[in-house]
Amino acid sequence: MALRELKVCLFGDRGVGKSSIVWRFVEDSFDPNINPTIGASFMTKTVQYQNELHKFLIWDTAGQERFRSAAAIIVYITKETFSTLKNWHGPPNIVVAIAGNKCDLIDVREVMERDAKDYADSIHSIFVETKISRRIPSTDANPPSGGKGFKLRRQPSEPKRSCC
Repeated sequence: MALRELKVCLFGDRGVGKSSIVWRFVEDSFDPNINPTIGASFMTKTVQYQNELHKFLIWDTAGQERFRSAAAIIVYITKETFSTLKNWHGPPNIVVAIAGNKCDLIDVREVMERDAKDYADSIHSIFVETKISRRIPSTDANPPSGGKGFKLRRQPSEPKRSCC
């Protein structure tokens, strides 16, 4: 069975739950006291999907780093962090997902799902809402976006640069 490696970066303002999303995906657990990321952290997870193995190489950033990746997930939780989504830019050849985190906390919801979905549609990106404090079933055969993230094309690598 072939193994495809997919680089994914999570971006977003401080405190929106990027690390919690990665931890839930990779370790299938929730830690309400997870430490903030300083610089960047890196984790991997291999998933079988439609008779292929996909190894996700996941960079959880503190927001300022630049990584070459096949996909980017931009996370928000409040009106303020949602309004900064337009500040996160990337090359046009990557898959972008907008993730509204902590959507299960209805009493503190500031951004309506419809508004976030409309924004995601306007920039041709995937939209998901997450509930990291609750277990997400891993048996879902239909990932968000109908598998769009798995239809990534391999990008040509840049030639190696010599010193000086």
